[in-house]
Amino acid sequence: MQKANNLKNMRLNYEQGQLLESNIKMNPFELFRKWFDQAVEAKIIEPNAMTIATATKEGIPSARVVLLKGFDETGFVFYTNYHSRKGKELNDNPFAAILFWWREFERQIRIEGKIEKISRKESEEYFNQRPLKSRYGTLASEQSEIIENREVLEKRFADLEKQYGANPPTPENWGGYKLIPAKFEFWQGRTSRLHDRICYHKENNNWKIFRLQP
Repeated sequence: MQKANNLKNMRLNYEQGQLLESNIKMNPFELFRKWFDQAVEAKIIEPNAMTIATATKEGIPSARVVLLKGFDETGFVFYTNYHSRKGKELNDNPFAAILFWWREFERQIRIEGKIEKISRKESEEYFNQRPLKSRYGTLASEQSEIIENREVLEKRFADLEKQYGANPPTPENWGGYKLIPAKFEFWQGRTSRLHDRICYHKENNNWKIFRLQP
């Protein structure tokens, strides 16, 4: 394993593929689905893991990894506590960027757009499909709030299990968001750092396609 003092020498030469205008999809959702399906078929660990970046009203950014839980041509869905840091930032500044990185294919996808909450009905349906322990984890955690120690959290979890048994309620402060894309960038690593970057930008309900220099 290389140590931190060797950071300047850490590099790979990307050789897994190419992304050319001659073989792309005209619709970015079709290209996303193709790449996502390939990641799933390759049995990449959590291919739906994505970094989501949000910002305060003042423009101070923050980022974290969440799981994509649904997508179609209306957008990309994930779930969280509305009172978490990202929930508060999305309430004040309803725009975000998401990033998928699939190392095995030397690919990344960046997507930017507006954020909207999904319906309460959809959030409740998804919550009730989750493993029971995960539902209790969501109920027990006041996400992003300071807590004295782990024991407090574990006691709260146990108390809720006793209270609700097999039917915990969906928390009022928890649910889904949908990112409605305005921009996509598909990145394919290439040799000599001459990476392929194909972008889609929505203008007047049509997708404009262009290439960026690496």
